[in-house]
Amino acid sequence: MKKIITTLTILTLLIIPVSVFAIDLGTGLTEDAALRAGYSAGTTETTFAETLGTVVKAALSLVGIIFTLLLVYAGYLWMTARGEEDKVNKATKIIQAAIVGLIITLAAYSITNFVVPRVLERTTGNTGTIGSPED
Repeated sequence: MKKIITTLTILTLLIIPVSVFAIDLGTGLTEDAALRAGYSAGTTETTFAETLGTVVKAALSLVGIIFTLLLVYAGYLWMTARGEEDKVNKATKIIQAAIVGLIITLAAYSITNFVVPRVLERTTGNTGTIGSPED
């Protein structure tokens, strides 16, 4: 059993870098905003927005991994409880807490994903679409 858990942990740690690139937060929007502000499109420095986007991607990936690990742990507790009410209650509480945490995280991401394009639209006059007719 320890070999299986160790193998799954190692595989999870190897998959983490791949999952960070799974979310596209609209890096093209920052290039368009930079062009409208008068900056060069070939600027090599990482902007604050790109850095912040990378941090958010990594944090969301980490939250997803923690959620999955908590569900696996709670499921393992539940399956090995052998009818003991304390262990079943503990597993149920862990599952409920993990789901509530995931809902809060997804709600925060959704609100941010809704608000940021509107702020960009108000401040830059851009609708948030790349290649808009205003170019």
